[in-house]
Amino acid sequence: MSVLTRDEAQTRAQLLDVHRYHVDLDLTTGDDTFDSRTRISFTVREGQDRTDTFVELKPDRLRSASLDGQPLDPDSLDGNRLPLKNLTPGEHELRIDTAMRYSRTGEGMHRFTDPTDGETYLYTQLFMDDVQRVFAAFDQPDLKAVFELTVTAPEDWTVLANTVTEPLGGGRWQAAPTPLISTYLVAVAAGPWHSVRTEHRGLPFALHCRRSLAPYLDADADEILDVTRACFDRYHEKFDEPYPFDSYDQAFVPEFNAGAMENPGLITFRDEFVYRSAVTDAERQTRAMVIAHEMAHMWFGDLVTLKWWDDIWLNESFAEYMGYQTLTEATRFTDTWTDFGVVRKGWGYDADQRPSTHPVAPEAVDDTASALLNFDGISYAKGASALRQLVAWLGEKDFLTGINRHFTRHKFANATLADFIDSLAAATDRDVHAWADAWLRTTGVDKLTPRITPGENGTCTLTVDRTGSRPHHITVGLYDRDLTDNGRLALRERLALDIPHTTPLPIGKRPALLLLNDGDLTYAKVRFDPESFDTLRAGLSGLPEPLTRAVVWNALRDAVRDGELPPATYLDTARAHLPHETDLALVQGVLGFATTHITDRYLTPDARPVAQSTLSALCRDLIRRTEDGDHPGLRLIAVRHFIDVAAQPDTIAAWLAEGTVPGGPELDPELRWRVLERLAVLGAIDEDTIAAELERDPSATGQEGAARCRAALPDTEAKARAWEAMFSRDDLSNYLFTATAQGFWQPEQTDLVSAYVPRYYRDAVALAERRGPAIAEAAGRWAFPAHAVDTETLRLGEQCLKDAEPIPALRRKLVDQLDDLARALRVRGEA
Repeated sequence: MSVLTRDEAQTRAQLLDVHRYHVDLDLTTGDDTFDSRTRISFTVREGQDRTDTFVELKPDRLRSASLDGQPLDPDSLDGNRLPLKNLTPGEHELRIDTAMRYSRTGEGMHRFTDPTDGETYLYTQLFMDDVQRVFAAFDQPDLKAVFELTVTAPEDWTVLANTVTEPLGGGRWQAAPTPLISTYLVAVAAGPWHSVRTEHRGLPFALHCRRSLAPYLDADADEILDVTRACFDRYHEKFDEPYPFDSYDQAFVPEFNAGAMENPGLITFRDEFVYRSAVTDAERQTRAMVIAHEMAHMWFGDLVTLKWWDDIWLNESFAEYMGYQTLTEATRFTDTWTDFGVVRKGWGYDADQRPSTHPVAPEAVDDTASALLNFDGISYAKGASALRQLVAWLGEKDFLTGINRHFTRHKFANATLADFIDSLAAATDRDVHAWADAWLRTTGVDKLTPRITPGENGTCTLTVDRTGSRPHHITVGLYDRDLTDNGRLALRERLALDIPHTTPLPIGKRPALLLLNDGDLTYAKVRFDPESFDTLRAGLSGLPEPLTRAVVWNALRDAVRDGELPPATYLDTARAHLPHETDLALVQGVLGFATTHITDRYLTPDARPVAQSTLSALCRDLIRRTEDGDHPGLRLIAVRHFIDVAAQPDTIAAWLAEGTVPGGPELDPELRWRVLERLAVLGAIDEDTIAAELERDPSATGQEGAARCRAALPDTEAKARAWEAMFSRDDLSNYLFTATAQGFWQPEQTDLVSAYVPRYYRDAVALAERRGPAIAEAAGRWAFPAHAVDTETLRLGEQCLKDAEPIPALRRKLVDQLDDLARALRVRGEA
């Protein structure tokens, strides 16, 4: 298959105007394929001689094709390109009749049968070039068109699309014509959906999920719709352009690869956001943020769309920033930037320090395969951080004036970075072009280090040393010990500072703690002066604001990764302060890093048991502290992590037998499968136990839990079966592949699985070539032997990159994993 290059897209965009697609899908032709008939009306622009181009499609079978009534040879299909030759200026009509294959990997038209009740559901994910798996298209974002869809489905199904759908009888459905949208934004979802419908501001709003999840969606429908309405109203206060589509459907769909997809009028979400088991308020906040993020895309990405994939950030960075900011302004979730600082920023910092880093707005994305790799922590988290810094520097009024100008200029069309910067520049006297060059065209993370110089009369001045090149507008927090409150840290004042600066900043008497980037307004690593670090070791949990504590924990995390802070010191700090923490995102983030990175990777195997014991004791403290029932979310986090680090089976096996943790919570399906996976790792259960639990919970998540447990069993035959399922059979869905991979590698089983480490590289390359980017990404992310922190694993991986030619999606994951492995070796002092 050919990938579309930027040059090819530019050539075709100069040649064609695409007006309208009529797409007719028949979903009743069997379990393996569906029929897809497409009629495309387009114009070849005047001034062109007879010329050639192509249309893209990936059919299981191309039955027929015709151009202006003249048949085209189906055998002329070359990979995914059907040539269109000798086109003359003027109007043309292309007709294509195909059978298309259903997907089990979340790409194209995904088909899923619910194991709970046997019902089948279909939905599209047409991102990048996957529209070609569903219907023929001139597939590039700047050839927008009107889409008219008709769908034939089983008579008891409901069909959803970008616009309002109408049943015509006999299983036929008609969707209203769309406004001008890009090919990758077309969406269809079909099945016996359970729906919750309402109206808001004259528009139909609805939620949809599988029937087996109906009770859980109904329980949360008010919360989801309240967030939806609040964000919708807030965006209309911010933006001059009204919501540009005729309805707002949110469908929670199975086995979805991303968090969600911004299809205009039909946003699709992974249906894990319909909670079957207890969750924390931080997880509810995450769901709300995704709702706000996808809604922002209705303007950033759907109304105004990138011209080519080098401007992914114009979609994702804006939706990320607007999602967090608008959720904070419009809903009960007012501490969203703490979650961003703990979860998302670390993602960005990590990505920006790998060999695969790239600018937020790269100047050269040559083809769609390269573009797909840039949906990462840089395009999302770093880009959103850059925008937050821009708003701090520019002011929100000028920022909103600029983006509203951008919407007005480019609505229902396409735009570039240059277009956006010009819109901003027209709204302010500041040099936005220079800001863009410094922030959007460069790579890497700046580092800010304070130097405090004593002056006269006990006063001090601050100078900030910057490693890097970007300008920063930050806040410096000065904290003193409050002797009337047991010496807890209290904010004296916050000072604004622009970096670089030439004149030392007066700070008065020396504070007990000086914190750069207090408020987390910029994107940079920060360090501490020695006295401030000593203060934090004793008083971190006493800092009054969670966002301030997030900045500190991020700095400690960075210092560990950079080899400047011993991993054991981070664990000791967590052990001392996390039992007193109240913010759920902070507790989850610190425990997650301490477990996954420090205990499982940065510490040597000999040091791991002590680290596990430390984390187990920490979790016990949190469980004891929450016995009064006032902090259920904190208790749930502690219980989950206690299970995950259990070195002996006795306690958690007793919880499973009793069906509850003493004092709560009761073991719901998520906790039961979590306990069973840990017991499987420890060799405390067998296949009969797993099968009995699966009979108790035959749901899709139960199937995934069973796959995870079976792969985790410390048994040679179990490992062989799991490996064959992942790398030989090719019948695992994307979710079951991921679950099996998550169970397979366990630090406790290093010797048992050592022979699979060299096999991984060969088998993953072959798998990715056969099954494509989605499974390649899962194989690189979840099936990689991340626990095998040694130079031989690194050598094998580097040899694979050199000799084996993995497809781009897998290559990118391997580059990142091997860089993380090399970093772990450096932290251990073994590089």
